[in-house]
Amino acid sequence: MSDVLAPVAGLVRPLADMPDPVFAAEMVGAGVAIEPPGGSTEAVSPVAGTLIKLHPHAYVVVTAEGTGVLVHLGIDTVKLDGDGFELLVEEKSTLEAGQPVTRWDPADVKARGLSPLVMLCVLDTKPGAVVSERTGATVEAGDALFAWPAGS
Repeated sequence: MSDVLAPVAGLVRPLADMPDPVFAAEMVGAGVAIEPPGGSTEAVSPVAGTLIKLHPHAYVVVTAEGTGVLVHLGIDTVKLDGDGFELLVEEKSTLEAGQPVTRWDPADVKARGLSPLVMLCVLDTKPGAVVSERTGATVEAGDALFAWPAGS
């Protein structure tokens, strides 16, 4: 594995800034967050691999090397029971990096009183293991965010 791609467009922010304490402490894994603009958009796979878990608001792709990458669309969006999310692939699918996985509207999530912030975590990694030079920059879905493993 090398480049991990942005699953959505928006402003790249540190996980430590997230209002969710589990993500902010990188308990799920090290990574970054993205503050997406409004409007209907597709969230893409950050890496090539197998889609081992798919929920409307979150998904995990595992690379051929066994690294799992979680994309979580919004905070507390599990409460929406899938409303406002459209799945574009099926669980267990083999994905290319940058392939669309879910269609959603961050502005709709915000209008429902929830945060549309997107968390991207490399599972089972120590806090601080991910460093992105893109933090503070605006990215497009599919842009490289960081290299993994770190230093590669």
